[in-house]
Amino acid sequence: MAPKKPAAAVVASPALGSSGISPTTPIMIDVKDGTIKALTLVNAAGKTVTGKLSADAASWTLGEDLGYGKTYTVRGTAVGEDGRSVPISGTYSTLTPADTATSSISPGDGAVVGVAAPIIVRFSSDPSAQKAAIQKRMKVVTTPAVQGAWAWITHDGDTYPSLDWRPKAYWPQFTRVHVEADVYGAAFSSDVYGSADTTSDFTIGRNQVVIADAKKYDIVVQRSGQTVATYPGSYGMGDDPNSRYGINPDLVTRSGIHIVMDKQETVSMSNPKYHYTNSVEHWAVRISDNGEFIHENPNTVGDQGNTNVSHGCINLSESSAIAYYNSAIYGDPVEITGTSVQLSPADGDIYDWALSWPTWQSLSAL
Repeated sequence: MAPKKPAAAVVASPALGSSGISPTTPIMIDVKDGTIKALTLVNAAGKTVTGKLSADAASWTLGEDLGYGKTYTVRGTAVGEDGRSVPISGTYSTLTPADTATSSISPGDGAVVGVAAPIIVRFSSDPSAQKAAIQKRMKVVTTPAVQGAWAWITHDGDTYPSLDWRPKAYWPQFTRVHVEADVYGAAFSSDVYGSADTTSDFTIGRNQVVIADAKKYDIVVQRSGQTVATYPGSYGMGDDPNSRYGINPDLVTRSGIHIVMDKQETVSMSNPKYHYTNSVEHWAVRISDNGEFIHENPNTVGDQGNTNVSHGCINLSESSAIAYYNSAIYGDPVEITGTSVQLSPADGDIYDWALSWPTWQSLSAL
């Protein structure tokens, strides 16, 4: 007598009837000793959710994310090797978060930025308890390929740490960059989950680097390694014992790799400790959040090129300041040397390039 052929056995992961699942949980329904004849997953409104049947018809895999706080119904039929039909039925219910978290990516879509611009992914809720899991949901694709790494950084003025990506060396000029922050369904805490995925596509512009040596009293602008302009300047006075305030770290232009953060034709500067308030300056390119700018200062033209007399900014003449201002874009590196104080996290928002590559890599959660 021939052995009896087995009936179909339905095995689902997660199990049918599961509730409180993440809307991004992979769902797979397998049939052992048989095949799936028909299967649908529908939401409460009766809309069919996308899924894919394997080539051998032995498994079905969910093909799209589900929604929060919803119940989905599975209906289908499997046929066993014994030729008999077995129903596939059950439900899945997704969790309802108490709150959701958003993400934002800088640079944004369509931006053209300098070769030192980091990628910064900021979050509206604290990611600290889930850093590794959230970092796994990030993706960077570059053309051409570029070596880089993620690091968790808390930027000046931010409540929560962000996730920054920077290349090991400056970006190759004209690199195309695609970033994905796939946080939908990600747990930030026990009751806060990501609300939506975010993407950004931007481009690296021309390679412009400023070489700024305080001991040479100038800044040198280079394009692709070739000098295109040199402007006499005056740096912070704080390293000069003969200056008005003597040796004073407050007034030292920080050494290290800064980046251009923004620029304004007119800006009001104040530092009451050093006796100036609402001082209007022009052609100001911000390079840190500690008050460092490269800007015009007609009052120091006689010192530019020979003496450092500023409160920490790099002073230029009007014509030099305008020319440099017009050449600068967000993310351009400004490499400052020749001073006694190094750029550090204490100096504000974007200090990514002040960290060595090994230190940077150590700030990854993976």
